Amino acid sequence: MSTPVPRFTVITLGVDDMRRSIAFYEALGFARKFRATGEEVAFFDTRGTVIGLYPWDALAKDAALPTDPRPQSFRGVTLAWNCNSPYEVDVALNFAISRGATLVKRAHRTDYGGYGGYFADPDGHLWEVVVAPQIEVAADGRVHLPD
Repeated sequence: MSTPVPRFTVITLGVDDMRRSIAFYEALGFARKFRATGEEVAFFDTRGTVIGLYPWDALAKDAALPTDPRPQSFRGVTLAWNCNSPYEVDVALNFAISRGATLVKRAHRTDYGGYGGYFADPDGHLWEVVVAPQIEVAADGRVHLPD
């Protein structure tokens, strides 16, 4: 595979109350999609980059290693680079690291059937590089969420 094209596909916000946050974003007019996870995570179509909501404490745990936990002040904002295969995930992670990113969590199989890992930019902003079941990235770089 050649040099990967960077994709900013999803911003995931850690939230304290999923139901309240879901209601807020629905009230703003964003269409909620991909309900396979129930209330565990919520995705909203923004006609471009996707907004994801995830309980902040779960996100803090997911985006860390036991030897490098997220601090209590971490309120769970991660950026996502969605891929269409585990191979793409590995290439994108390795490319980011070769350009100065820090590996936070090696790519691994996820409990929801995906494959992903985390890197941090030089300022410590977390990126998840992931392939997730039923979420595809089109040729134009846009994320397609199932209805």
